[in-house]
Amino acid sequence: MSNYRFGIDIDGTVTCPTSLLPHINKAFSCNLVLDDIKEYDLTKAFPVSPEDFYKWFKVAEPEIYATSPIQIDAHGILTQWKKEHELYFISARGQNVLDVTYQWFVEQNLAFDHIELIGTHDKIETARNFNIDVFFEDKHDNAVGIAEELNIPVLLFNTPYNQQAVPKGVIRVNNWLEADAWIQHSFLTQKA
Repeated sequence: MSNYRFGIDIDGTVTCPTSLLPHINKAFSCNLVLDDIKEYDLTKAFPVSPEDFYKWFKVAEPEIYATSPIQIDAHGILTQWKKEHELYFISARGQNVLDVTYQWFVEQNLAFDHIELIGTHDKIETARNFNIDVFFEDKHDNAVGIAEELNIPVLLFNTPYNQQAVPKGVIRVNNWLEADAWIQHSFLTQKA
């Protein structure tokens, strides 16, 4: 069996998509739940200017990432995959949180081959440069762009903020168990 290189987003994919909400609720005195987040731009969900949100986020970012809970079943499945495949975590996080990110992976006991923090949501070139075979993402336009540009399957983790239509090549999954089932029964059998 040949091994493949998996490109995996971190926030909202490996971490729970609700990771930011307790921090936002505390800082902005609101009561947001995941169902309130209908767009990737969080500032659309509550009254705050994008400038104020960005200022707050830049300060809060290290703590948010340090305390983000891992998605259910992500650890077990990624640990299993690591035995046969290469895991490349590709995130829009900036270099300023590289140490926090590495520390989180250590604390979660999560193995990886590479972590790339690119500081932008445009992951197409990075995925191309690393010869990624399949990608895991929660941001709709990223998933669509990667699937269409690179002609690789992208598993899109279902959230209230990514409900737009998806083209062929983008496969919706609700959790890591569904992602693993798709990898085992569709991706690997197709490649065999």
